[in-house]
Amino acid sequence: MHKTFEKIGIIYNSDINEAENLAKKISEKIPNSNIFSHSNLKDNINLAIAIGGDGTFLKCARFYCDKKVPLLGFNVGRLGYLAQAKPDEVDFVIDKLKNNDYNIENRLMLKANDKIALNDIVIKGTNCARTATLDLYINDKKLCSYVSDGLIISTPTGSTAYSLSAGGPIVSPSIDCFLIIPICAHTLNMRPVIVPPNEKITVKMHENNEKLNIFCDGQVDFMVENEITIRKNENCAKLLILNQQKDRFYDILKEKLHWSLSPEK
Repeated sequence: MHKTFEKIGIIYNSDINEAENLAKKISEKIPNSNIFSHSNLKDNINLAIAIGGDGTFLKCARFYCDKKVPLLGFNVGRLGYLAQAKPDEVDFVIDKLKNNDYNIENRLMLKANDKIALNDIVIKGTNCARTATLDLYINDKKLCSYVSDGLIISTPTGSTAYSLSAGGPIVSPSIDCFLIIPICAHTLNMRPVIVPPNEKITVKMHENNEKLNIFCDGQVDFMVENEITIRKNENCAKLLILNQQKDRFYDILKEKLHWSLSPEK
């Protein structure tokens, strides 16, 4: 194993039955590795191997981002868009690590107050049963007012997640930008916006007496008074990408979204 990765943490999702067994199998092949649950993350490692679904991967990404620890994922969940390895590829992955046959990709992350997100930050009003009027400011200048169920502020990594479901574009993670997507906009002229990553994005509730609900990666939520400012996080998530004979981003699009299949008759 590469000397840079002398302390490897193998993190399993304790809510998924086969995740712990896979963690033990991997640990047997990697000397001096440390196994622990995703509910008890530890920071004395220099490579994190996450075993679970996308939720496990996102939690690890947020925890290890500012510690600058690379992250590799094994998918034993449902979709597993972020995790690149399958359970039957343990030997293949270890061989790649031993031969330094990988790259480290930096992925943009978002920050709102002291919370961060790899996929997206979602902003909604306190009353989810009706639309909210949300004023969008870019660098303190008002751009527009969205009448919608909320707004998604997404990274390119998150463009294939909630943003995609809300009608946002798919963006390659090699492009530095942020996406602003209305959720169920009330009129057709309320369109998504793509902005450079260094812009200051502020969202205010049109009615000053209402609060905003903020959701980071769908896992961390909090409430603020009237407005929230979202910026690029100082540090990026570091994804360890194994070198393979394919273009990973576009091949995953075809595999996970079934773009390579012909319509059924």
